[in-house]
Amino acid sequence: MNFDKELTDLAKEVVEKNRIAGRRISTAESCTGGLVAAALTEIPNASDVLDRAYVTYSNEAKIEMLGVSEDILATLGAVSEATAWAMAQGALSRSGADVTVAISGIAGPGGGTEKKPVGTVVFARALKDEAKGPMVADTHHFGDLGRAEIRRQAALVALRLLLP
Repeated sequence: MNFDKELTDLAKEVVEKNRIAGRRISTAESCTGGLVAAALTEIPNASDVLDRAYVTYSNEAKIEMLGVSEDILATLGAVSEATAWAMAQGALSRSGADVTVAISGIAGPGGGTEKKPVGTVVFARALKDEAKGPMVADTHHFGDLGRAEIRRQAALVALRLLLP
């Protein structure tokens, strides 16, 4: 399998810089379906920094594997900053990671709404030691670029959030 060069180059930077920083990382992915973890594991010795990856595509998986509140999902939906933040916190508390990133979104072609159109992706980054950086929860509107490109763009954002 040939990985996208931009993804691979950024994943290499994430692995190298986190190794130097002595940080372990984890991911909590929904719409990217493990693409971030797959890019990281393309890099030799990624196991030096990658602790684990959660692919929680369904709401049930988000609840069971990451402890996301049913109330958050029922009230705000899977594609919300609150859900991404809960995913990131769940991955952080259930892993040996120092930093984790969470991604949830609508890659399409269906599933979008007027308020959350196709291409809407939410991200969150959580740090074990919050004094080392601010909480990050953000929404990106990539537009309807096609499923593969939305997932690719989301993976790039997530990888950047893992840089020390």
